[in-house]
Amino acid sequence: MTPDFDKAGGLLSVILQDWNTGQVLMNGFMNEEAYRKTIDENVVWFYSRSKARLWKKGESSGHIQTVKKMALDCDQDALLIQVVPHGPTCHLGTQSCFGDDHFNVQSLEKIVKNKVENPEEGSYTKYLMDEGLDKILKKCGEEMTEIVIAAKNDDKKEVIDETSDLLYHLLVMLRQQNVSLKEVEKNLEERHGETLTYKVREDIEEW
Repeated sequence: MTPDFDKAGGLLSVILQDWNTGQVLMNGFMNEEAYRKTIDENVVWFYSRSKARLWKKGESSGHIQTVKKMALDCDQDALLIQVVPHGPTCHLGTQSCFGDDHFNVQSLEKIVKNKVENPEEGSYTKYLMDEGLDKILKKCGEEMTEIVIAAKNDDKKEVIDETSDLLYHLLVMLRQQNVSLKEVEKNLEERHGETLTYKVREDIEEW
């Protein structure tokens, strides 16, 4: 399928969605030129109706949106783009223009960061950080063992519970090591991004 730019006066309605979390980030509009630049550069371009010009998302802030997948709706006049956002999407500083009530691993990372930087007596995170790396690693190992046991027992709920515990302890370990999820995501993108980009272009060529 190819986009139909005639239905809405030369524009497509475009929704950006976080590739990793599924969170809806924003709505914008593309004319045909913005659409082509998005394909060619693999970052999102829009058409500003108020300023009557093209603009690259993140051109001022640096928070560009790297394209991972594009899909037209059944009427061919609306476009869903799954992206990796390089910073907050909204100009107000939130991850999404629709608010940040979508809980994900990044949300948990922020909670851990806050608890480390603003320690409170009785906090389990503070306890782990005070005990040091060996204690944190021991807990990571214990939680991984619990996941193995739960999986061997074919206990889905227990797998989910123990995986949640492991993710928390991994985030504490990453904070202790001064490593961010963004750095891990960047490493994953370097390993797998080329393949995903090729798939995006392959899909577009089929349109």
